[in-house]
Parts: sequence; structure tokens; C-alpha cells
Amino acid sequence: MDTDINHEFEVDNFPAKQRSLRVAVVSETYPPEVNGVALTLARLVEGLRGNNHDVQLIRPRQGGADRGSHEALMPGFHEVLMRGLPIPRYPELRMGLPSKGALVKLWQLRRPDVVHIATEGPLGWSALRAALYLKLPLSTDYRTNFQSYSAHYGVGFLHKPIMGYLRKFHNRAHCTMVPTKALQTALAAAGFHKLKVVSRGVDTTAFDPTHRQPALRTQWGLGDDDLAVLCVGRLAPEKNLKLLVQAYQEIKQRVPRARLVLVGHGPMRQALQEQCPDAIFTGQLRGSVLAAHYASADLFLMPSMTETFGNVTTEAMASGLPVVAFNDAAAAEWLVDRVNGSVVALGDSKGFVSAALALAEQPALRAQLGQAARQTALQLDWSRIVQQFEDVLQTVMHQASVNGTGAAGSG
Repeated sequence: MDTDINHEFEVDNFPAKQRSLRVAVVSETYPPEVNGVALTLARLVEGLRGNNHDVQLIRPRQGGADRGSHEALMPGFHEVLMRGLPIPRYPELRMGLPSKGALVKLWQLRRPDVVHIATEGPLGWSALRAALYLKLPLSTDYRTNFQSYSAHYGVGFLHKPIMGYLRKFHNRAHCTMVPTKALQTALAAAGFHKLKVVSRGVDTTAFDPTHRQPALRTQWGLGDDDLAVLCVGRLAPEKNLKLLVQAYQEIKQRVPRARLVLVGHGPMRQALQEQCPDAIFTGQLRGSVLAAHYASADLFLMPSMTETFGNVTTEAMASGLPVVAFNDAAAAEWLVDRVNGSVVALGDSKGFVSAALALAEQPALRAQLGQAARQTALQLDWSRIVQQFEDVLQTVMHQASVNGTGAAGSG
């Protein structure tokens, strides 16, 4: 049953100052939540507004105190806050409730030119059905490997039904955007259609080696020549942190003055503290504080094999850090082994540890690869990514016009 949320939003005129797109963006996550999907989506929304498009952001209310972003007071931006519930094991995140009826009413009052759905939860499914019903041009994002996460939470048997749902969800849109060519290939083999690669950018001003802070390293108990090993992300099983601990423990045997710095929070924090009592646990960071932690480290380890992209990889590269990662997601797109980082075959845990040890023991090589990584990251300007995103929206609208229908399916 759809949820009546007439008291959850006020209808705006949703004005367009000139002929520009009215884009309805639907997502179960958005800042101040801190995750790759939320932060990437915020940059895309900011870019669309910067290109004079009107954006209607539809998302769950993040707790009772959430009254919307201060950006909602700015022209060309309208937030619609829906009711939501905490996600099990991810209490800091919320998922929207079924809301097809409310979205149909909203979009009938002021019809968007195109709908973009960023997440596949109950709110995303409701938006999909509403867009199909109203025959609106529709694009989607494939951003999170839910099917991979299931194995880490004891529900691996749900892999096939989850993939079936995701395939059904995305194949009803005119286009599904994916962040890497490798993911495009994998999803195409799994029966997904109309896939388009739109990479993710990185803010190379915010993430920059010049933000290195000797005082921060002193707080970590490290001098200029000591080794700070950094990992940024949720402290959860799907991030393959057991391998991180193994790599760090072996590094410590060769480089006793090394310290592990973990940025993030999650259910594994206590266990990790017990396994690595000398590690630095910062909790979740953002903004200039996060940037300083990147720039003040010496080596970045990315053990995860469940990312669709992994923003932290390009953030570390922009910060001038050599990255050790599996040949997957962002690393497969942007890292070249022994040129601007260390890339290991997917699933080769021994190779990952060996690569981490090699860089831990070779400061000159770390500096060389870190400088090259910075140069690679400078190519990932957000303005270029936003233009790619906008071009896909224009194509989706053109296809809908040619076909004389909205989304490619029935409700």
C-alpha cells in the first residue's frame, strides 16, 4: 500500500527561469549522510544547478530534526522530504517508505522533464512506478552492490532474487548509469540493458597534498620519516577489513614505527580495536578535516572488493597517496600497477599483502607513485562528469520523445 504523505511536503511552483531541464532526483541517501552515493549525488545536483537546471530532490527525512538543506532556500532547488525508516545494521541511514501515490500527485501538479532514480530501495521503486504511470523519461543509477553485500551478512542465498529485482528495476528505465566499464560488462552479462558509463569525479582542490599537517602526524605519534597507513570507509564486514588487519600486522613486523589510521565507523570497530590496539580510530570525518587526514598519511590501503566505484580511491590519489587496491571498481579504471599505484588481481589476498609490504618499505617509490596518482586524479574534474550526466539525461528525453512514451516498461 502506498503511504499518504500529504503533510510531508508543500507543493512549490518549481520554476525554471529560462528553458532548462526540470530534473526530479530520487535518492534514499544524501548529505549530511556520509557515503559515496550521497556525496557523488550532491556534486551532480550542484553541477546541474550550476548549469541552470532546476532540481527537485526527493529523499527520506533523516530523523525528526531534519528540515531540509539550507540549499532549499536557493533558486532552482526544491526538496521533498518523505517518511523513512532506519536501515538494519546501518542505523545512520534511512530508507524511504512506499510512496507511489504521493509521487504521482506531486508530478501531476508540476511535471518534471526527466526523473533520475539514484537508489533501488522502496522509495526508488515507488518513483519508478510513478514515472512509468505518468510516462516520464527515466534514468537510473546502479551504485551499490547489494547482491555482493548479502554474502557478508549471512543471506548469500538471496543473491539470485536480489539480482532479479535489480535487473527488473533498471531494465524498465531508458538508461542505467554505471561508474566503470568493468561494471557495465558484468551487468550486461547478467542481463541488464541500456547501460551507460558515467564515471565519478573528485575535488582536487579539497583533496590535495598541500593539506598535509605535521601537527596531525604528531598527534598520531609519528615523525616525518615514520609510516602512516590509511584506510577510509565504513568499518563493516563487506569492506574486507580482515585483510587490512593482516597487511598492517605484517607491515609492523618490517616497519615497527608504522601506525594504522582508520577513518570511519561501523559494527566492526570494537573487534578492530582489539586486533590493532595501537591503531588510530578517528570516527567519521568530512570536509577539511578528512582532507588533512588523507594528505598527512603515506600509504592508502583499499581492501574492499564490493565497491561499484569507491570514491576513497580517487580521493586518496588526489591527495598524493600511493594506493594498493584490487583490480576492481575505480582502481581498475584509474590505477596502473607500478605507475601510479599498486593493482592486485581480484581476490589475490597474498598479492595484496605483498604489494602493501613493498610500498611500506620503499619511501622513494611511494613518493613517485603518489605524485603520478595526483596527476591522474587531476583528469577527473567534476565539471566533465556533470556534463556527461547531463548528456545522458538529454538522450533519455530524446528517446522518450521518439518513442512517444515515457519509461520503457509498464507499471
